[in-house]
Amino acid sequence: MRGTLIKITAIAGLALAATAVYFSLDGASATQDATELASIEAGEFSYYPAGDYLRNGNPVSPAVRNMRFEHGFQMMKRQVSQAEYAACVSDGACKALDKAQRAAVAPDLPVVGVSWRDASAYAAWLSARTGHHYRLPSYAEWVYAAGSAYQEEAVVDVSDPGDPAQRWLLEYKIETQRQATADEDPQPFGSFGVNPAGLSDMAGNVWDWTDTCHTRQEVDQAGNVVMPLGENCGIRVVAGKHRSYISDFIRNPKGGACSVGVPPSNLGLRLVRDADGKGGNAIQSPRSRLGIS
Repeated sequence: MRGTLIKITAIAGLALAATAVYFSLDGASATQDATELASIEAGEFSYYPAGDYLRNGNPVSPAVRNMRFEHGFQMMKRQVSQAEYAACVSDGACKALDKAQRAAVAPDLPVVGVSWRDASAYAAWLSARTGHHYRLPSYAEWVYAAGSAYQEEAVVDVSDPGDPAQRWLLEYKIETQRQATADEDPQPFGSFGVNPAGLSDMAGNVWDWTDTCHTRQEVDQAGNVVMPLGENCGIRVVAGKHRSYISDFIRNPKGGACSVGVPPSNLGLRLVRDADGKGGNAIQSPRSRLGIS
């Protein structure tokens, strides 16, 4: 995974609750929603926001931001499994995986090779099947839930911001070190540990789609945004061992244009379940100091 490199520190306490809920939707027979969920408590944390930040046309670090979640939210304790995604495919609600992944139906391994559209289709299918509202998390929700399990090597601001090559070289150095120690094959759930909130593999070798779009911002000397330069929802933020940006690959050459391709093999999903359709109700504000991007 390539992308902007950051270090993130979460400062809020988190709590775990596994959930199995029975429901009845529009008079239908009661059905069990066996999805295991961790309850993430309301609170505050600090993080470095996703996106590209420019000053006078040159890449710079964004300001670190405080974010407060007025309400808690629930997130899947683990990623969606191969068997769970296969059930969605069997129902005709999800697109079949590409040939290399198609036979993958293990219940203890995360499904990978899914696009953002695939992940969104699964969320819609699970919502319709259970009567609860499931969705992809925002990047901020993911980072908050990950807590101390998510740690990044940092690329500091370079001495000459007018020379982008200095920053590129620093990013390339860290990226090559990551690739040298990469574990390519998805591992059984829990192989990369469980964080204090009860979420497994938050910094494992399978990245999670988020619903956050890639943005570009113009910032002032203090690192605060002074002008939004654009939002590209054809590219979404993904989170795992580090943050990255991935385009939503479309398999149909007629509709995909430059985005035609196969999603990366170690890209999966875990979902948030809303209690009231409003998610974590986050409020954020910038601090008046520079962060690290």
